[in-house]
Amino acid sequence: MRQYRKHKIQEKYAYRKVVGAGETLLMTVLFFWVWTNFVVDHNQTGHLTGYGNLFMALGIYLLMLLEFNHFFGGYKIGVHRKMNTLAAQVSALFVSDFLEVFVSMAITGNFRFFDEFLTRYFAMFLVQAFLICCLTGKLIDLYRHLFPPLQVLEIYDQRVTNLGSKITLGRPDKYQVASSISVDQDVSALREKMNQYDAVLVDDMPSQKRNMLIKLCFEMNKRVYFTPKLSDIIIKSSENLNLFDTPLYLNRNMGMKASQRIIKRFFDILLSLIALIILSPVLLIVAIAIKKEDGGPVFFKQERCTLNNKTFMILKFRSMIVDAEKDGRPHPAGEEDDRITHVGKFIRKTRIDELPQLINILKGDMSIVGPRPERIEHVQLYTESIPEFSFRSKVKGGLTGYAQVYGKYNTSALDKLKMDLIYIENYSLLLDVQILFETVRVIFQKESTEGFSEAQQEHMEEMEEEHKHQFHDDK
Repeated sequence: MRQYRKHKIQEKYAYRKVVGAGETLLMTVLFFWVWTNFVVDHNQTGHLTGYGNLFMALGIYLLMLLEFNHFFGGYKIGVHRKMNTLAAQVSALFVSDFLEVFVSMAITGNFRFFDEFLTRYFAMFLVQAFLICCLTGKLIDLYRHLFPPLQVLEIYDQRVTNLGSKITLGRPDKYQVASSISVDQDVSALREKMNQYDAVLVDDMPSQKRNMLIKLCFEMNKRVYFTPKLSDIIIKSSENLNLFDTPLYLNRNMGMKASQRIIKRFFDILLSLIALIILSPVLLIVAIAIKKEDGGPVFFKQERCTLNNKTFMILKFRSMIVDAEKDGRPHPAGEEDDRITHVGKFIRKTRIDELPQLINILKGDMSIVGPRPERIEHVQLYTESIPEFSFRSKVKGGLTGYAQVYGKYNTSALDKLKMDLIYIENYSLLLDVQILFETVRVIFQKESTEGFSEAQQEHMEEMEEEHKHQFHDDK
């Protein structure tokens, strides 16, 4: 049985590789057709003609498709949700086709026909996008038929948490938590139980017990899923040093490098300026709509925390009635909150209410990508139960961020902190670009903007108290 499961997992990897190679080849064939039927006619390069142009163009296009599909996750058939995989593949095609316009002009020496190149390649993109969506959709359905959900064993400490239900309800096509067992059982009993399942899910528990299970899974060649502790995230970004005959890790813990801060600030200024210019008609229409609905102020200003716990006044389009928090206490927006205006419902759903923060970015209060700047009251509340919540202030707050694209509006403070710390410890310009593309996808997902239910509001403090006890083992 163990060998059978191992072979099925290997078959999954093979399936993804074959599908990725086949789809990339098909898209390259379409590009070959466009090149031979259009680009060759516009060749003005005297020393590079015929097959020379063709092989150079095909090689560059193939490399771009491979790299951008890896970057967006287009080859992860069955790993991500179907719509996410389709969006990743279409994004990879769009970027590759757009860049190929300039590559083709450079190779052929023809810089006067930009509009023609762009038109032909955009038409090619539309055909490619249609084909890839149809083909990948069917191949994902076939994948799910060939590879049913993994049978997962959940191992808990004192009680079963909601982690098992999260993973099952979140991806029923990929995981099924079939049974559970206490970590306090005898090791032989754990081994016997683990051998009956494809994978192990480890609930939140003290590091000593969790590490024992991880090493046991390693010994048994068993895949294991577990939530990282804050120390795990920090350790993962460490550098391996070979100074002597003892392994040594170095973690500088200095945040972003000076060069990274300069480059990030440059792109913040550039992109915020471009966005403000392009979106100015939208900003004007929304401002008029807000003013017309109830005559109240267009903008909502609130004090938020950013880099090094400095405070600033964040700008948002007002989406609630005037004096929505007249008692001075923070009240998270509910799922059917009657304080939200008619215009507010639309701009909150589409995230348009966040656009005035482009002004904050231009001023230097915020960055385009970074941990979401929290209001002072929330920072104080979270810091009482999670002192390390201040780790988020190692970088500027952002308009969008890792926790925004991979979490939800009502994701717990501890999980938000972990996701923000993953961003801080793994920062790169490419990660910022990836988050920006993910943000576009998330805007169209309802679950990412859902508010707190009434029960969640009532139990918010109790949940944070529970996180407090769970968190002590993260230190």
